[in-house]
Amino acid sequence: METKSNLQRVLNLNNFAVTAELGPPISADSEIIKKKAKFLKGYVDAFNVTDGQTAVVRMSSWATCLIAMEEGLEPIVQMTTRDRNRIALQMDILGAAALGIKNILCLTGDHISFGNHPEAKGVWDLDSVQLIRIVKKMRNDKEFENGDKMDNAPSMFIGAAANPFADPFEMRIIRLEKKINEGVDFIQTQCIFNIDKFREWMKKVCDMGLNEKVKILGGVTPLKSVGAAKYIKNKVPGMDVPDSIIDRLSKVPKEKVSEEGIKIAVETIERLKEIEGVSGTHIMAIEWEEKVPEIVKSAGLYPRP
Repeated sequence: METKSNLQRVLNLNNFAVTAELGPPISADSEIIKKKAKFLKGYVDAFNVTDGQTAVVRMSSWATCLIAMEEGLEPIVQMTTRDRNRIALQMDILGAAALGIKNILCLTGDHISFGNHPEAKGVWDLDSVQLIRIVKKMRNDKEFENGDKMDNAPSMFIGAAANPFADPFEMRIIRLEKKINEGVDFIQTQCIFNIDKFREWMKKVCDMGLNEKVKILGGVTPLKSVGAAKYIKNKVPGMDVPDSIIDRLSKVPKEKVSEEGIKIAVETIERLKEIEGVSGTHIMAIEWEEKVPEIVKSAGLYPRP
């Protein structure tokens, strides 16, 4: 199967890929998306749009993708199983493909308790591993989940997420292997602050030969403040922010903290380039998309191939 995904092209050429996140607005304002898209254009190979991140109502991922596509960017539609059953998921896959979206990131989704509608009912008919299997079956076999055939298959480059830091650590590799066995093409990891622990995870990935079967993009998030670093460390499950990062941010003048946060992000990307099995970086500059060009340039990743 061959798609015309630019991200797939870059990864197949063994170039160090760059993707970034574009957060959809909590409104119907398309101008916000267009503004963010202008920051990313020319600096990334593709961009992700979150799908109800933290279970908060935002503009849908596919609609945001479409608006940013019109600005000349290649989208990666994120799709969670939290809010849709297998019928709705397959409908949305067909719709996204028909709109020209060629990349998908399969996710289970943040629990509803994190969001602003805690009384909502979660669906979770499937999990992310099962969703990967369905997308691959639709793409490769022209079959729906129930075995029914279709004429025109959705040509999707299939992605998923991985968290090298959540406990139990040993299970992280097993879950990654499951996703690879179901047909995932690329992986974007959770934000990396503890580079030593990530390197340990990647060594296990390479020892098992999994890096030969999937392209892995290391996640990077620039920190705006000491408070943000402490919040991620103490309040966000499955995250690992070493005290050394917090100490480093604490030692610079307050007005220089965000600048130092960007330096740390750039240094992380530089170190990712040296780790065996890492094929690129995924920059999650949350509501800070305007800093992506600076990060990409400083990391020596501009111009893009």
